[in-house]
Amino acid sequence: MGEEEANKMEASEPKEDMQQQPQPQPVKEEEMENEDEAGAEKKSVIIPLPQKVAAAETPPSVTEKSPNNRDSVLARVETEKRLALVKAWEENEKAKIDNKAYKKISAIGSWENTKKSAVEAQLKSIEEKLEKKKEEYAERMKNKVAQLHKQAEERRAMIEAKKGEDFLKIEETAAKFRSTGYTPKKFLGCFGS
Repeated sequence: MGEEEANKMEASEPKEDMQQQPQPQPVKEEEMENEDEAGAEKKSVIIPLPQKVAAAETPPSVTEKSPNNRDSVLARVETEKRLALVKAWEENEKAKIDNKAYKKISAIGSWENTKKSAVEAQLKSIEEKLEKKKEEYAERMKNKVAQLHKQAEERRAMIEAKKGEDFLKIEETAAKFRSTGYTPKKFLGCFGS
């Protein structure tokens, strides 16, 4: 019975070790977008993955039978531990890649916003220049209209002056005809008498 109790104690030690050893908990980072007017910022949320319990996977009957099985159980535990560490490393690397991609995307977003604001400022400057030129052209056109009006007034004044001179000539000629008693030829030709 002494050997059986020793075997039972040896067999139960891996169970206690497996139950007492904290298994590394791999974590998965999920990025959630928080909609914002200035731009979307992402927050990291840590969600623990389910933990495997090695003691539940190994039936007690196998561990109690022989010390050779103890080595295989320890090897299995070691393998599971290694796989858990690999999985944790993989998740960590994926999270790093996600973070790096997010930083690059954020940098591109900020670059885009900077370029957009520069183009909008340039457009505003061009609009201001065009508005100034429009005002200058409007002023030129007003001046042209005023100049045309002035020229028209001068021409009207010249025509009025010529009309006045022609009236004076006709009045002088009429006075001459009256004084001499002579009848103008052109006037008689119109009436046909």
